Amino acid sequence: MRFAFEVGRSAPPVAEGRSGSIENPSVPVSRTSEFLAYFGMDTISLPSVTTASALKVPAVNAAVNFLSRTLAALPLHAFLRKGDSPERENGSIEKVLRNPTPEMDGFKARQYFWQCLFTGGRGLIWIERKGATPVNLWPLNPSKTRVRRKGLGTIYVHDGIEYPAEDVIDLAYMLRDDQLGHFGPISLASKAIQLALAMNNYASTFFAGGGVPPLALAGPMASGNEALSRTVADVENAIRFAQVNGSPIMPIPAGYELKPVGIDPAKGQMTEARLFQVQEVARSYQLPPMFLQDLTKGNFANTEQQDLHLVKHLVAQWAKAFEAQATLKIYGRDEGGQAYVEHNLDGLMRGDFKSRSEALARAIQTAQLTPNEARALDNRGKSSNPAADQLLVQGATVPLGQQPVLAAPADQTKPEEGEDGQEPGQA
Repeated sequence: MRFAFEVGRSAPPVAEGRSGSIENPSVPVSRTSEFLAYFGMDTISLPSVTTASALKVPAVNAAVNFLSRTLAALPLHAFLRKGDSPERENGSIEKVLRNPTPEMDGFKARQYFWQCLFTGGRGLIWIERKGATPVNLWPLNPSKTRVRRKGLGTIYVHDGIEYPAEDVIDLAYMLRDDQLGHFGPISLASKAIQLALAMNNYASTFFAGGGVPPLALAGPMASGNEALSRTVADVENAIRFAQVNGSPIMPIPAGYELKPVGIDPAKGQMTEARLFQVQEVARSYQLPPMFLQDLTKGNFANTEQQDLHLVKHLVAQWAKAFEAQATLKIYGRDEGGQAYVEHNLDGLMRGDFKSRSEALARAIQTAQLTPNEARALDNRGKSSNPAADQLLVQGATVPLGQQPVLAAPADQTKPEEGEDGQEPGQA
């Protein structure tokens, strides 16, 4: 008589009695409690997904940190429109955008805001005012904030204090049907993150055990439980001895055989599956995989295109969403578009030094930038030459119809002919 017994684990007792479902042809065997309980699979549960556990997945960690730092690093300015020319507002609004609170600079405050959005799904900033003028921008913890209706308006309750909606910059990853609740990227991608956590746990357990998978001891039935327990203990000690001492050989009792239980990681395509999870996380955040350090399909051509894709179809959209909220909540809806908040995306679109120099030179030559404006883009001081503040254009480029009229060439008289009809000097 032969048997199979998993090392280090006893088979769970099977209670007497039948539910009848296992004998019902319409019910799959894999769904019956008796069948799953026999193999110990009735209590299997995937790792729970929270913000803290999701950030232990390297791809999620990379996505959250990359997006939050990138958006926080974008220069944010206030503008006043005077006629058709917007000008930087160098007063109180610009000051509060640069340093939102006495404790947090602009980068730190906005990085926390975007971290909250790309984990839990919501970012909140309370605008503290002195009269009608904003004096501080305080980031709120969304997990401690409740959003609810009060009459026809919306209020935010944080630590027992109510804040009206017109004083809160609120950006949600995705709103629910009631327009109060929200979905977060981690909750929406929880199944993919669960699988990544499970593979991380399995890989760490597998390699922590010396790369030895769960084993089944097959051989003749030992007489009595004590003999069986001694046999299992001998095999476990032999495996542990081989792991500690790095020995490639371990003895097992005569007549027994060790067989791996489960699927070989290589046959289960564990490496490919873990790479696919990186792509799943990138897909959930709409990030090009290159920015999660997945260069398996990257080359010199498409990596540059992915960089452009990032700015055009992801960063610019979130920046626009923040600008719209900040403009509405800081200035109000009656400002009429004369004052607004805007990011500067030029830093992300900056190319290499040669390309940038050529672009600035072309902008100066085509009267798009003055030399001093071009110097300011690289934080260089102004030139004292008055011409550096004027728009320049190459002299060869003029409006059609205003080309200079060239003077007609002077008449050239023919040389005098000789008496014989020949020119002088001719024989």
